[in-house]
Amino acid sequence: MKKKTPIVAVGALLVAGAALGGIVLLSDQIGANLVYYWNPSEVIAHGKKAYGPTIRLGGVVRPSSIQWDPSATRLAFDVADNHKADARFLPVVSSDVPPQMFRDGIRVVVEGTYDRSGTFTATRVMVNHSNEYRAPHPVDQPPGVPGTPAGTTASTRDP
Repeated sequence: MKKKTPIVAVGALLVAGAALGGIVLLSDQIGANLVYYWNPSEVIAHGKKAYGPTIRLGGVVRPSSIQWDPSATRLAFDVADNHKADARFLPVVSSDVPPQMFRDGIRVVVEGTYDRSGTFTATRVMVNHSNEYRAPHPVDQPPGVPGTPAGTTASTRDP
């Protein structure tokens, strides 16, 4: 029985080494796929570290900053830390169609990259909203999206 003890010990060390190697390989893959979640102040504070990696930028759409060009599918707006007028903000550009609930003052999360010019280029724009439904009003539509024609309601329009 004493002859099997070294074999079992060597086998256990091999299994532990393989497991450790697997963890190291997985951690490298996780690091490559890591996405930071920062607000505008944090992005600005990180300086050069913020250039390049994929970031999720969270904040509030600054009032009167939305510029939507449907012919070029170009969306530009500012994301601020909060609703205060003096809040820090970053300009965001995207080639996506804005989400249906996108409007001034709504909380958003945009995923993309920050460049040296100080512009955040979004590959994905998401609206952070409550789970309570309220019927849309024409003022809730993104700029450039036609509202409900006058004299119609959801129950009288053709599908």
